[in-house]
Amino acid sequence: MPNPYGAPEVSVQEVERKRQAGEQFIWLDVRERDEVANVQIDDGRIAVVPLSELAQQQLDALPAAAKDQSAEIITYCHHGMRSAQVTAWLKQQGWTNVTSMAGGIDAWAHEIDSSVGFY
Repeated sequence: MPNPYGAPEVSVQEVERKRQAGEQFIWLDVRERDEVANVQIDDGRIAVVPLSELAQQQLDALPAAAKDQSAEIITYCHHGMRSAQVTAWLKQQGWTNVTSMAGGIDAWAHEIDSSVGFY
């Protein structure tokens, strides 16, 4: 199902393929910190930048590596709506290589790694 923000999306299978291939990308988890504390993907490249912090701090909330507007960034949240919103916003700000992981961490848990857990 396309997101209402018109943000480009990438499937969980494609993200896993990129991970397994060792491709370089920045993974932004835009869920709130209490959500991250309960369920998370084990990958050292993930930066947690909650949507609420982006709303308050704008671009200052981004980690240094994500401030490169040409860097590949993949955003995700619980089901894909907040990450699509962040992706669309970053595109509006000039980022050229940013996508939202379709279905979010829920799709990841269902299709890639059920040990991540569900909520």
